[in-house]
This record gives sequence, structure tokens and C-alpha cells, in this order.
Amino acid sequence: IFQVLLGIFFNVHSAVLIEDVPFTEEDFKDGPERIYRLYEQVSYNCFIAAGLYALLGGFSLCQGRLNKRKEYMVR
Repeated sequence: IFQVLLGIFFNVHSAVLIEDVPFTEEDFKDGPERIYRLYEQVSYNCFIAAGLYALLGGFSLCQGRLNKRKEYMVR
């Protein structure tokens, strides 16, 4: 959930998160468009990370349930 919220805040170009955007001094020369693209890139990375966490969490949950079933079948 935290990654999704970060992705949303990066997507709306939150000024508080400017320290987490990988920019150089040259990015400020051409106006805000480059900075907005960097914000959106970081936003997409957060959404991808959230998706991977959900996918791996679901896989882990399924594996845990399958392992419990095997224990009950042996006894």
C-alpha cells in the first residue's frame, strides 16, 4: 500500500518528494517538463514495485496454504 501511495504522490508531482527524484542541474534549465518526466518515471517505478510485492505476496500465501495441506495429508 505504501508503494502505491508513493506512486500517486510522485504522479501528482509532490514538491515534498523532490529529494527522491534523480535530477541534475541541467534538468532545471529547460523548464519544468524534464522534472515532471522524472517524477512520472519514479511514479511508474513505485507502481511496478507495488505490483511485484502483491504478486510475490500472493504467491507466498498460496505456497503457505499448499504446505499446510501437505502436513495434514501426511498425518
